[in-house]
Amino acid sequence: QVQLVESGGGLVQAGGSLRLSCTASGRAFSIYRMGWFRQAPGKEREFVATIIWSGDATYYSDSVKGRFAISRDDAKNTVYLQMNSLKPEDTAVYYCNAHFRPNTLEDYWGQGTQVTVSS
Repeated sequence: QVQLVESGGGLVQAGGSLRLSCTASGRAFSIYRMGWFRQAPGKEREFVATIIWSGDATYYSDSVKGRFAISRDDAKNTVYLQMNSLKPEDTAVYYCNAHFRPNTLEDYWGQGTQVTVSS
């Protein structure tokens, strides 16, 4: 069993920054990709960003591109989401997501961390 634990959420003013972290732990595993989704109250969970572990290819939703940056630390099995120029629209619970080899289509989810951006 693999668990994903997020941290780093909080309350910031518009234009501010936060860095989220997600660490994978548990049984032996090989990460294919890790990333982030978010869900605001009353809305569907939406894709934010992801990083492919081998090769470091990154992908972002249009709504965060240019403001957020995803990165990873292999030694710590950790993915980060640096969020800059935050907007009130970014307010949501942010969920870590991961796929592991060889079953790379199977989703794993963290418990979520709240990000609140005040105007």
